[in-house]
Order: sequence, then structure tokens, then C-alpha cells
Amino acid sequence: MAIVSPSGGLPEIFPGPYELGLRRLRDDFGLEPVEYPTTRKLASTPEERAADLHAAWSDPSIRAVFASIGGDDQLTVLKHLDAAVFQADPKPFFGYSDNTNLLNFLYSLGLPAFHGGSVMVQFGRSGAMHPDTERSLRAALFTGGEFELTPAEGWTDHDHDWNVPENLETDPPLFPGTGWTWSGSRAVTGKLWGGCLEILDWQLAANRWMLPTESYGGILFLETSEEMPSSDAVYRMLRNFGERGLLERFDAVLWGRPKSTSLDHELTAAESVAYVTGQYLAADRALAEYNPDVVVVKGLDIGHTDPMLVLPYGGHATVDPIARRITVSY
Repeated sequence: MAIVSPSGGLPEIFPGPYELGLRRLRDDFGLEPVEYPTTRKLASTPEERAADLHAAWSDPSIRAVFASIGGDDQLTVLKHLDAAVFQADPKPFFGYSDNTNLLNFLYSLGLPAFHGGSVMVQFGRSGAMHPDTERSLRAALFTGGEFELTPAEGWTDHDHDWNVPENLETDPPLFPGTGWTWSGSRAVTGKLWGGCLEILDWQLAANRWMLPTESYGGILFLETSEEMPSSDAVYRMLRNFGERGLLERFDAVLWGRPKSTSLDHELTAAESVAYVTGQYLAADRALAEYNPDVVVVKGLDIGHTDPMLVLPYGGHATVDPIARRITVSY
């Protein structure tokens, strides 16, 4: 399996969680990581990162590709990618956040990919992997077939500072599960498409949006990053999607649990609750304006919080509000 850094080589400055993630891939998952020239190189060019992706997809011994982590510069890599290289030897890619760029690129080619499972965050989680994350990753990697998503019994959005090596030795404290919020009364089955809201917004601004132009009828999933966009910003991004006729194409929306505090933007417990509530209200407002009949489920562990459930990007899912059940097909 290949380890790449299409956004930036953060393993260079944070080797602790990266090495921990590599060790778990080897010892717990039985996989042998193969690194590429920019994997641990922070100051790499978009052309160099594209070359690593081409090399990983051109090597017949590589059967899966994992992102080390996200970032904010992957958009500049897309124009250097040769679609024929990826189509010649399809293999699954795992990543999220800024890797929404590559997930969307692969989706446009009809190639397999999974939203989730970065080396430094999910595999390199301090203490031990969250059991929900591990169960989801093992199913996606080894089992395949239908997998039921379930609400986490314990979760967190608080970060352990990677600059403190001792932090890697202990599990993060968890909050009690909050369940999901449902609206709608009809079951929906369709393809999954979406990712990090801010990255999709950048793609739209740069004209790199790769959603098919015809009627879609699938399931949109969205989540926000540790940069914690305001509720006004979330509404405006969704409004822009709506004005382009994009929101109306979907029959269901899955909204990830918002990350509501970070090392760079710490909030109190009350402020975090207010932030999450504001984001959900912003999503409700936009969807009511542009797709009032859509089925919506909010609070899923599919984004920048812990645990993280892996979603098959372009794969099929069923959202059933009556049974309160969501299944995906790996």
C-alpha cells in the first residue's frame, strides 16, 4: 500500500503520530506501507505531489493508497493529474478533508475511493484507535459488502497537541454519544457524494467541481473542518450551491458532527454547543430554501471529529428514516 501526501508533507514536522499510524498499519492491519518522495516533505511543489500519485497508481504491486493527512493546497495538484494513469490500474484511495479534491477527481473517473482513514489522524490516534473507526476501516479494507453506520457511544472533537510526545500514549477523553437528528419519512438509496464543505466550495470557485451535470438523485454528505466556519459562512456556501442548482439534485443529506473546538480556536462547552446548533440551523435554512423535501440526518461521525466512519465515495448507501438506519456498501 502507498502512503502519499497530496496536500503537504506534515509527517516531516509531526513524525510521532505518523510513525504510530505506520506501525498500526503494519502490526495491526498486516499492511506494508510504501512511502514516496514527498510523503515526508513539507515544502513540495504541486507537480512533485502529482508525480507521487502517478507513481503510486503506476506500480502494480500497490493495491491501495492512503493519504498521510489533509492540508489546504491539494486544489493546485489537480491540473497536473493524468486521468489515464489512474484509469489504467484502479485502486482504492483513502483520505478526507483537503483530500476531497482527489476523492472528487477519482469519482469523476468512476474509480474507487473512501472518505476517511488518514494515517496520522485515524491510524495515528493517541492511545489506541477508536473501535468504531477501526471496525469501519477493517470492513472497508478487508470485508466489503453492506455495513451499517451507527451513532458513537463516545466521541470527542478535542485535539491532543502533537508537539507533546507524551500525548500519543493516552486515549483522549470521550463525551457521551448524542445520537442523530432525523427529518423525512421516506427511504432513499443512491450514490454517496460530497466531503468537506469548505473544499467543495473552493472547487466550485476554481471551476474544478466534478459533480455530473445531469439529475443526480443520490445522497450528499457534508462535514466541516477544524477551521470552524461560522454559521453564516456555512449558509452562504450552501446558498451558492443552491443557486447553481446543486442542492436540489439530492434525495438525502448526511451532515457530519461539526468540530466545535480546536487548538487554535478553543471554545467553552457552552460555546461549542452554540456553534454546533448554529451550523445545523444554517444547513436547515439552506435546505429548506433549495430542497425542502430532502431527507436529512445530522450528527454523523463522518468528518473531523473522533471516531470517524469511512464512507465509500461514489458507493451506494440507504438512508431509512422510518427504521432509523443507514447502511453503506463497501
